[in-house]
Amino acid sequence: MTTVLKKPTSPGVRAQVNIKRNHSVQKSYKKLTVPLKGPKGRSHGTVSVHHQSRGAKKNYRIIDFKRNKNNVLGKVVSIEYDPNRNADIALINYIDGEKRYIIAVEGLEIGDSIVSGDHVEPKIGNAMRISEIPLGMQIHNIELQPNKGGQMVRGAGTYAVVTAKEGDYVNVRVPSGEVRKVLGTCFATIGAVSNPDFKNTKIGKAGRKIHMGVRPTVRGIAFSNPRDHAHGGSYKSTGIGLKQPVSRTGVPSKGYKTRRKKKSNFYKIKDRRTR
Repeated sequence: MTTVLKKPTSPGVRAQVNIKRNHSVQKSYKKLTVPLKGPKGRSHGTVSVHHQSRGAKKNYRIIDFKRNKNNVLGKVVSIEYDPNRNADIALINYIDGEKRYIIAVEGLEIGDSIVSGDHVEPKIGNAMRISEIPLGMQIHNIELQPNKGGQMVRGAGTYAVVTAKEGDYVNVRVPSGEVRKVLGTCFATIGAVSNPDFKNTKIGKAGRKIHMGVRPTVRGIAFSNPRDHAHGGSYKSTGIGLKQPVSRTGVPSKGYKTRRKKKSNFYKIKDRRTR
């Protein structure tokens, strides 16, 4: 992958930095795509998540996060672009005739063979139980509950590292620096997620964000009515009129801890903020 700079014909294009990615095909496998319809960020017509819209028209690719084709050999047919995520996806053709999409692994190439299941070889692209993965190996697409499908470490260029094994649990260091306990019977995929150069891209202009489904963010102080935002009203030149800045719903937005003290904290060994 190489960085591509455009000819600076406008201020927005001047700031753009794109990544040239090598995709083998231009069209997706139609049987594994479904249309994305309806509003985004809404619940029965009411805004539930702000700053979201449907964006440009696109289809959703059905990804196999569970990797439950146990002991069935598969071959990589193509590496494709997915508009719904920042990582590439790979189309796998299994020997029984079924085809599935998976998140492409860095270093995985067309023609490579992969397999998932118990007691498989720990090589790039294979999926296996975390308890069987050697210490120090990079993994991604990690399950939090057995047979639920991978939920952690799925972004472009990310990976987690197996650090220790204690009884039924395995300690995993995730990209944020946090160390968590994961049940050893959960599945994970060997290797790092593809497209690690994604972090070097620059959007360049607001129009591209609109196409991506991200609506504009308005400063709270710009609201003319305090009913719409706590910072709103006649405070544009005199501050916000509060002791500390708050969110739209009144929750302090500077250093206030909102994480619930629930059972999931049992699985956290090292906080991401500690050195």
